[in-house]
Amino acid sequence: MTRHSDEDVARQIAALEERLRTARSVDWSRLPPSDLLDEVRSALLLPTASWNQPPPPPGFFARLRAAFARFIAWLKRLFSRSKAPAPPPRAGRTLSFAIPSATGRAIGPSEIGDTLARLTPSERTELSESVSGALRTRERSIEREAEAKRREAEAQRRRLEAEREEARRRAESETEARIRAGEEHRLQRELKERGFVAERAGELVVTYGLVERFARLLLEEESRKLPGDIRLSLKGGGSTGVYEKARLRRPEEVAHLDVPGSLLAARLTGSRHIDESTSYIYREVTSERVHVVLAFDRSGSMSESGKLEAAKKALLALYVAIRRRYPDATVDLLAFDNEVQVLDLVELWECKPGAFTNTAEALRAAHLLLQSSRASLREFYLITDGLPEAYTDDDGRVRSGQLDVALEHALERARELATVVPLRSTVILLKSDHPEYEVAARTVARTLGGDMMVTEPANLGVELLVRWAHGTETERRIPTPPSPLPSPPAPGAARGRRRRADRRMGG
Repeated sequence: MTRHSDEDVARQIAALEERLRTARSVDWSRLPPSDLLDEVRSALLLPTASWNQPPPPPGFFARLRAAFARFIAWLKRLFSRSKAPAPPPRAGRTLSFAIPSATGRAIGPSEIGDTLARLTPSERTELSESVSGALRTRERSIEREAEAKRREAEAQRRRLEAEREEARRRAESETEARIRAGEEHRLQRELKERGFVAERAGELVVTYGLVERFARLLLEEESRKLPGDIRLSLKGGGSTGVYEKARLRRPEEVAHLDVPGSLLAARLTGSRHIDESTSYIYREVTSERVHVVLAFDRSGSMSESGKLEAAKKALLALYVAIRRRYPDATVDLLAFDNEVQVLDLVELWECKPGAFTNTAEALRAAHLLLQSSRASLREFYLITDGLPEAYTDDDGRVRSGQLDVALEHALERARELATVVPLRSTVILLKSDHPEYEVAARTVARTLGGDMMVTEPANLGVELLVRWAHGTETERRIPTPPSPLPSPPAPGAARGRRRRADRRMGG
């Protein structure tokens, strides 16, 4: 449709250009070709044409000559008895031309021919330019109409393409949405069947099983970075050689199955096969009971540089390592900002950053947990990234802004926790550009009577596992070079040597 319209426009423009060339070569003293008669007639009837303008009024001298000529003519008529001569013929000539008719060619007068015969050369030039201008105007009008049609056709084509593209995208989006909905439904069903997620109030929530599975993967990932001896020590404690007969609790205990005893129990119940209710194993008796408290800082500053996420992953890995080595161990997770909260694994992973760092309350909560514990091995780990910023006053209100008072409260609670024996404590400080942070952390660790280490967030998981396995941290700090002329030992030198050793070992 558009191609046919363009061809028509091209033919019309070609015809106009041919007529324009003909108009430029016409002898305007004769009758123009018949295909130009309409343009010539329109040009002759233009109100603005010079030949359609009234003649200019005669000047003073012309009127004076005309009056003098009329006076002379009157005198001649008055004194002359002869007949007045006939007026001279009008200047110009009459042009007749042949026009086609139904009966053949006929010759007759023509108003257009008479008008052309009366035109002066300048008026003929003006008529030629007027006819050429009309043809050019018509040509430009046709071109504008054709261009408008082309733009409209192009706009319509673009709209159709946009509609087709939108329909294609909508179809692909609907297909992708259906596939994604099917995959989500399948995944949700599988996770529900495995116990990894649960539905509460119409929403899916993470379960303990999923977080524990994720924690095991984290432990495997961190274990690849550990030295060989540390990796072996995480597999379990040493054998005591003392076993007791007990019911099967975990699938991995099948290796210690008491086959005769289990068969006897199955026969007594009337069953010919061993099942979980009639399975007995030999479980190694260990007299060591373990209680570990893991406290981590969740203040607002921990949200920077991925420190909070690194602490979560490190604690999850350490939790699984403790439970793998000591299945009956008690592990408490404490998150502290202005207040202290005891968390499970799900709450640990969903933990969000809070307000200020109330280290004193974390130490107080750890003291309450470990003081009442009956474990023979008690450990405490404190992870933070800065100074104690807040404290709880005697009225139970949280105060902040007084760093020295907050540090005094923290040291007071640290002295209180240090009374718990036996206790192995470690303070882990995430690296910072502020040296006063390390000074405060080292003071708290010294008051607890434990160790202190500084590490990057990315290395926190490895350092925690190494320290818990009674190894030495893998990240060493470059010690300060000694002075060339050391001063002689003075009283209290033993204490100074001990402090320098602490600085050198990061504890």
